[in-house]
Amino acid sequence: MVGGGILLLNGVDYLKYDNCFTTGTSPKERYPIMSKALLNSGRPIFFSLCEWGREDPATWAPKIGNSWRTTDQNDKWASYAGPGGYNDPDMLEVGNGGMTTEEYRAHFSIWALAKAPLLIGCDIRAMDKITFEILSNKEVIAVNQDKLGVQGKKVKKEGDLEVWASPLSGNRVAVVLWNRGSSKATVTANWSDIGLKLNHSTVVNARDLWQRKTILPINGQIAANLESHACKMFVLTPQ
Repeated sequence: MVGGGILLLNGVDYLKYDNCFTTGTSPKERYPIMSKALLNSGRPIFFSLCEWGREDPATWAPKIGNSWRTTDQNDKWASYAGPGGYNDPDMLEVGNGGMTTEEYRAHFSIWALAKAPLLIGCDIRAMDKITFEILSNKEVIAVNQDKLGVQGKKVKKEGDLEVWASPLSGNRVAVVLWNRGSSKATVTANWSDIGLKLNHSTVVNARDLWQRKTILPINGQIAANLESHACKMFVLTPQ
């Protein structure tokens, strides 16, 4: 085991503690020891716990680390995340091949909305222009880094059509409309679906984060006609 002092001397500011070769010891026993060592190191070191979500880490890890692997159960534990400690659905696959550009955008949008750690998983030395543009979208990253720190989650599902939403600072809401189906379809979110505590007639400004443009004021709902596996991501600001 590497101690906090050694990490300090080597300028480390992020530690991921995995769950391999443990001889059967529970992470609930091992991780607090490392947490204490990092706290005593004399500098801030982000502590990422990775026991793959096997022992429901969201229920106990916030007192120990800054993120904890949830794998495919991230939405389930949304209420446990907040400033200083976040659910981690795993590293980003953007740029690793096997997905379309639209799928990469949807992947990055959902991770950003969920306030997940945005850890690049591709080879940054070989990334193409599209991969760079997705991973460097400042407006999408700003949703992830919003100071309110509330994890977004799925709020509506109709077959393969999904709406995800997250409250943001300044009474704003981030929304992802996502078509997970195999054909083109329209996804619609009403204000009541996404937590906007407004009258149906209340007008908002909608900022399209991927098109980088503001849509004319809208009221009541927002909708998008989406290709298969594509998404739209907006930040809604009440007027």
